[in-house]
Amino acid sequence: MQQLVVLSGKGGTGKTSLVGAFSSLTDKKVLADCDVDAADLFIILEPETIEKADFYSGRKPMTNKEKCTECGICTELCRYEAITDGEVDPVDCEGCGLCALACPEEAITMEDALCGEWFIADTRYGPMVHARLGVGEENSGKLVAQVRKLAQSIAEEKKLELIIIDGPPGIGCPVISSLAGADLVLIVTEPTVAGIHDLERLIGLAQHFNILPLICINKYDINPSKARTIEEYCQSKGLKMLGKIPFDVAVVKAMVEKKTVMEYPCPAVQDAIRDIWQRVEETLKEKRNSHDQEGR
Repeated sequence: MQQLVVLSGKGGTGKTSLVGAFSSLTDKKVLADCDVDAADLFIILEPETIEKADFYSGRKPMTNKEKCTECGICTELCRYEAITDGEVDPVDCEGCGLCALACPEEAITMEDALCGEWFIADTRYGPMVHARLGVGEENSGKLVAQVRKLAQSIAEEKKLELIIIDGPPGIGCPVISSLAGADLVLIVTEPTVAGIHDLERLIGLAQHFNILPLICINKYDINPSKARTIEEYCQSKGLKMLGKIPFDVAVVKAMVEKKTVMEYPCPAVQDAIRDIWQRVEETLKEKRNSHDQEGR
């Protein structure tokens, strides 16, 4: 089993559209949408849910009104100003637990917090795992880890060779959780100043985990000079540039119609994505062969 993570420095770069296109180009894979804060791969693939479960992480205070004497100790001690007359504001509360420790009547107890839910589903291109984090909830890194764990279990059970992970944007905790233990990372960037900056940070993160970063430029023709700058940067760093995808409004139209790019008439984009996927497969095969030789 190998794991490919598709990342970008910010939302809207085209990461999910690329993963959706990849899903139609290969068999024997599991899809994992690890952008749990704003999952959207399900919009394109319209999964049919097979199993779902609540996700609990962290603890939050609950007040027993029958025991509470409204002494005000919890209100006085709470540095987040999240408690008034024994009532806890779940938005302001950070779950530190001080109120429960300090309450002389033991009216406040810490209980497991419901943060979101995860789903195992079938799509027209195979099995998929995705999740939804609750509004304003934290611990997205743990939920990403749960999504990956479920995807690995499905791959093992069905003897599937590849997990394609639609990672979250940026370089924060959920991105790190998406990357750990992966075989390859494909970074999708744009020909902008911010795109170059984000690319540098993601490359540094991938190299920190000793994961080979592959690069592709989406919408390269909206700013050819910046695209050349990215290519020159990758060449100077010895990084593998897999290809460039042209801008096409049809990509957005395909998403609106709940289709992958490969299911919609946009031949230039489709040809570019096929070339990129072929190079991804070649790199995965090289890593697999290298691993087999080391095993011998």
